[in-house]
Parts: sequence; C-alpha cells; structure tokens
Amino acid sequence: MEIRNKTVLLTGASRGIGQFIARTLASEGAVVIGVARSQEGLHNTQRNIENDGGTFFSLSFDLKNINGLGQLVEQAVAINGPIDILVNNAGIERYKEYQNYTANEVSDILNVNLHTPMELTRLLLSTMLERGGYIVSIASLAGKKGVAYDTPYSASKAGLIMWTDGMRQELRGTNAGISVICPGYISDAGMFYDDHVDAPATLGTSKPQSVADAVVKAIRKNSAEIIVNKGPMKPLLSLNQLSPKLGDSILRKFGVLEVSKKRIK
Repeated sequence: MEIRNKTVLLTGASRGIGQFIARTLASEGAVVIGVARSQEGLHNTQRNIENDGGTFFSLSFDLKNINGLGQLVEQAVAINGPIDILVNNAGIERYKEYQNYTANEVSDILNVNLHTPMELTRLLLSTMLERGGYIVSIASLAGKKGVAYDTPYSASKAGLIMWTDGMRQELRGTNAGISVICPGYISDAGMFYDDHVDAPATLGTSKPQSVADAVVKAIRKNSAEIIVNKGPMKPLLSLNQLSPKLGDSILRKFGVLEVSKKRIK
C-alpha cells in the first residue's frame, strides 16, 4: 500500500519509538493523527513534524479506556476523513516479580498492549475493507520468548503476534492488510532506553529509526512479520521451539535474566 496522502492513526505518538514512526510516516507524505496521554509530548511531535514540512494532528487520550475508543475513532475521522492506516504502537510494561503485580497493573498492560489494538482494528476494519486499509502493530521479541519479571508484557505481545497471525489469514484476498513488527532491545528511545540499563552484548540493540523503517516496509510490501534485531535472535528462536529449556539456558548465558532483574522497580 502506498503511504502518500493516506491518513494514519498512530497510538503512542508522544515519545520514544512513536515519535520516530510519526516523523517517518509524515515524511512519506501521510497525514498523521497521533494519540497519547501526554499533550506536551504530542505537541513536541507535532512541532518537529511541522518543522520538517509534514502534517500532524494530536488527540490526547488514555488508551486504558477501552470503552472510550469508539469516541476516539469518531474524533480522528472528523479531522481528515476515514483512517487508511492504523499503527498500534502504544505499550506499557512494568518489571516486577509476578506476585508483586496488582490486578490493575496486569489489566492495564493487557488493555493497552493487546485489547486496544484489537478494539481499534474492530472499529476501523469495516471501512478499511470497503476502501482499502492497513494495520501495523508493534509487538516485541518478548512475545516470541517470554521475559522473566516482565511476564504480563510478554503475554500481551505474544497475544498481539498470534492475533495478527490469525487476522492476516482472515484478511487474505481483501482490501485490508496487516503486519506485526517485533523489535528487540532498542537504543536511544523507548522503554528500554529510559531504564538506563545496558543490553546484553551478544544480542545488542537496534535504533528506533529501524522500527520506523520497518513500519514503512510492512505497509508497502504487505509483510507478515518483521523482526528488528541485530543479534542472533532468529536461530535462537528456532532452537527455543525445539527445546524451551535450552532457550532459557542460552538467554541466561547471554545475560538477559540479569538485565531483567536490573529493571525491577
């Protein structure tokens, strides 16, 4: 699908990877409608895009409010007409020993990371099927191999990957397409960067711009799934399918468990 002159609804647009996605899509000629809680962050994104000659509109909204998503879609459509592209980027995570999570914390993670992308897609899909449209969701390699002390996040991203997999099969032969992006550790911006913890040397980090570029590639090429990682994750994931315990052992040797422990708050 071409991006120029399309209207994009992007969640999590106020900071981190979302800002890179917003600027990249705007530079491709899209009209970007960004959603986030932080009005200040949205204004920063808007200012940067407009300085580059792009078009950005902001909608301040708490994506934990599942029942309010219908109104959010109505507001977005009122800005520039029907939504052509949905990018589900917003995400939250909290590192804790599982027994120390509250029920509300688990619910919030699942709502923002999984339920909201599913519900926004449900609300927009009929129009996309009629006019043409595309959905991209930002998942994580944590949805491919669970991460200790980050298990609700891992569960939400695994659900997002499998939901996308099923939806891709359901949408085959229609006017709508769907992709999932699975980043690993990201430097310079985003939740991992904000924790000021070094990534395991063997797995390394990727730049946030690489995620934004993957979004563009997915839309243009109707990619099923794109993994964004410079390390040896694909062979590791294959080994993990054969023996999850072997996968556990390799991740421990790479230092993933120690990194996760450092992120407990």
